[in-house]
Amino acid sequence: MTYSVKETFLTVQGEGGQAGRVAVFLRFAGCNLWSGLERDRARAVCQFCDTDFVGTDGQGGGKFASPESLAAHVKAFWPGGGKPLVVCTGGEPLLQLDDAAIAALKAAGFEIAVETNGTVEAPAGLDWICVSPKSTALLKQLSGDELKLVYPQADAMPDRFEGLSFKAFRLQPMDGPQQMENAKAAFEYCLAHPQWRLSLQTHKWIGVD
Repeated sequence: MTYSVKETFLTVQGEGGQAGRVAVFLRFAGCNLWSGLERDRARAVCQFCDTDFVGTDGQGGGKFASPESLAAHVKAFWPGGGKPLVVCTGGEPLLQLDDAAIAALKAAGFEIAVETNGTVEAPAGLDWICVSPKSTALLKQLSGDELKLVYPQADAMPDRFEGLSFKAFRLQPMDGPQQMENAKAAFEYCLAHPQWRLSLQTHKWIGVD
């Protein structure tokens, strides 16, 4: 397989259960819920995505002809020390993240986290699985470390997911012009339904990736 990567960068995880941890973000190109092109947004399953995952022209992007070359690329971003973590995201990373890539990243010393829309079953060997359901998309990954639901979504409300086998359930206010209203609504929902924890995108507060 040739792996197509939009961008790769070192950052601090800003949201969810791994917030505050230094990680290499490996953003794979492509998604199965939206082409990434604005002309297609109105027809997409997920219409609120704010991430550019089209092509391989981002910082640290490119095409990698082998899992070993992909892992070496990721390793080049780690500054040394600590416990290396790579967060595989997208787009939809599980369209490309296969057994061979997982094995190569492990051999390079990385713990592997994935942020997925849950429409593809996760392969074995991942250290952290975060599922973020989108609209009416059918979930195939029904367990993991955290379910992180962007809120509100009229056709994907929290009670649809709270019986699934996740270790933590988090509500993350939808970004955009109504962000503060959405944050207050998520706050109130968590107060009334303590199974859910509020997840905020702290990296956006301080203006970093």
